[in-house]
Amino acid sequence: MLSAESAAIVRATLPAVGAALDAITTRFYETMFAERPELLDGLFNRGNQRSGEQRRALAGSIAAFAGMLLDRPDERPDELLGRIAHKHAAVGITDDQYVIVHKYLFAAIVEVLGEAVTPEVAAAWDEVYWLMAGALIAAEARLYAEAGAHGGDTWRQWRVVERRAETADVVSFVLRPADGGPAPAARPGQYVSVRVRMPDGVSQLRQYTLSGFGEDGLRRITVKRVHGGDQPEGEVSNLLYATVKEGDELTLSAPFGDVTLDDVHTAGKGAPVVLASAGIGCTPITAMLQHLADTGSDRRVLLLHADTSEPAHALRADMTALADALPGGSRVFWYEEQPEGGTATAPGTVRAGTMDLTGVDIPEGAAAYLCGPLPFMRHVREQLIEAGVAPRDIHYEVFGPDLWLAHN
Repeated sequence: MLSAESAAIVRATLPAVGAALDAITTRFYETMFAERPELLDGLFNRGNQRSGEQRRALAGSIAAFAGMLLDRPDERPDELLGRIAHKHAAVGITDDQYVIVHKYLFAAIVEVLGEAVTPEVAAAWDEVYWLMAGALIAAEARLYAEAGAHGGDTWRQWRVVERRAETADVVSFVLRPADGGPAPAARPGQYVSVRVRMPDGVSQLRQYTLSGFGEDGLRRITVKRVHGGDQPEGEVSNLLYATVKEGDELTLSAPFGDVTLDDVHTAGKGAPVVLASAGIGCTPITAMLQHLADTGSDRRVLLLHADTSEPAHALRADMTALADALPGGSRVFWYEEQPEGGTATAPGTVRAGTMDLTGVDIPEGAAAYLCGPLPFMRHVREQLIEAGVAPRDIHYEVFGPDLWLAHN
């Protein structure tokens, strides 16, 4: 809980600090990486640094946390903290790094805001920072303990036992622990970090959802290469797509992620499930479908997926087979590009265009899980709420820094 004196100061200064957060976080990263370039080697995602996503995510999380402390002083913002803690644990953040961040962040605040940062203002925002940092350190310690890790070290070698082409731009890697030991426990919807050495000698991490589970500890990740168009090149995904073959080894973290399929939900035990995805967002959804099928679930499950075309739909065969095998399963796929002569698939299961839930029978009391681009998830969330799904029962997964929490 924020002290009354600090709360008054933070409330008075939040508009000014919030308006300057983009400039503050820009200066923060510039100075920190100039003086501590080793942090870009195996920790920070330089792709997100170039795009500005990491900067915007940090600014949004600080503003959101401060606002929550003021608006709901007796509540801990567990959703915000939990999402960040899982992301941090997946890259091995340690306690001492919060001290480093504090040093450069508060230097940037003083540099950008100047004389407005009085000792009292600095002390109040310092309290905000350490309340947030302390909660994250505690949450990350619990996650590391659950993973059996010491000091954030959850890394392990995995061998590629199969490389499987999914589409022209998507490949799956089926993996087994290289040491022959048991695979760590994972929940449907969780992701792992993959650490690779880039051609320039710098290590980079990226998160990939476990898109499938197999017997004897087999796990699957599904990677989409990003090249050209309106998106920056995906350096790690492109490297994995181009170079990794059967028999190679990859360095993976333990599984993390708080958006996982619950067998008992706020909507009620055995509640219906709506699984909605777009593009490569199908990966956690496929893992959830597999869990439901493997456990013999008789819940009503509605699978919704949108893609540019049927050939571009990664894991389509898996999603179709798993949904059709569920006693209460049904599915609808949307494709923006239709084959010549129309769609030859079963009527009612494939539609043209982007996802539109008009006329789709959304089960009452459903719990929904979304994954895909942010505009897609916002649009689908609005439609689900209009259809009667409770907002508290709509869960989403974001690939990369979470830029939604501050606006949701």
